[in-house]
Amino acid sequence: MARQVSCETRNNLRGMDNEKKRSAIFSKGLLQSGELYQYLLETNVYPREPELLKELRDMTATHPRAIMATAPDAGQLIAMLLKLINVKRTIEVGVFTGYSLLRTALTIPEDGKIVAIDMNREAYEIGLPVIRKAGVENKIEFIESEALPVLDQLLEDPGNENGFDFAFIDADKIYYWKYHERLMKLVKVGGIVVYDNTLWAGSVAMPEECTPEILREGRQRTLEFNKLLAADPRVEISLAPLGDGITICRRMH
Repeated sequence: MARQVSCETRNNLRGMDNEKKRSAIFSKGLLQSGELYQYLLETNVYPREPELLKELRDMTATHPRAIMATAPDAGQLIAMLLKLINVKRTIEVGVFTGYSLLRTALTIPEDGKIVAIDMNREAYEIGLPVIRKAGVENKIEFIESEALPVLDQLLEDPGNENGFDFAFIDADKIYYWKYHERLMKLVKVGGIVVYDNTLWAGSVAMPEECTPEILREGRQRTLEFNKLLAADPRVEISLAPLGDGITICRRMH
């Protein structure tokens, strides 16, 4: 009986309809207090958010899969990382409507380039007018494709090996480790790779029997990936509890 109570408390799902369940499960902030997360956004993130990013965020909020967008607090940290290591060439796997892509394009220098890969051009085109308004479309090479063939194609050119400064990965969790193996060749020593959703709505800390069915497969994939990353001597890592959890990896060798 105690286990049942614990599961109910952790998931907070009983008595909710499906729409409310999704809202509760897929919170973009993992802070225990929604009010505290809102305080963080309103006092620290939104005042520094460029107006065009806000426009794109508002547009994306009406999309039926809006939860896929990068959390604004995670985007703010990504922008700081880009500046700290003077990023010029980046890879982005998983674009959606382009919030993190626009954040990156606004941050890197005028001669910077982003290889942006996503299977859904339709979602990308929602944000494209805002990207064009920002005057940064010239920095973006959008490739409508699965990511692995593109990453393999990049590696066929010896000039791309160790040729990128940064990568942001927010795509199908089943392939995260395969992306990682390729990025360890594409991103230079000292470069950074950021993986999104590495806390998977907090489910990584839930007992399996307490985990909502909709989260279970992703939870298992995320647990496996996090374990592999922690054991990888090629990178330094830090898992930040922003958005849905982002793991920052610095390539050491």
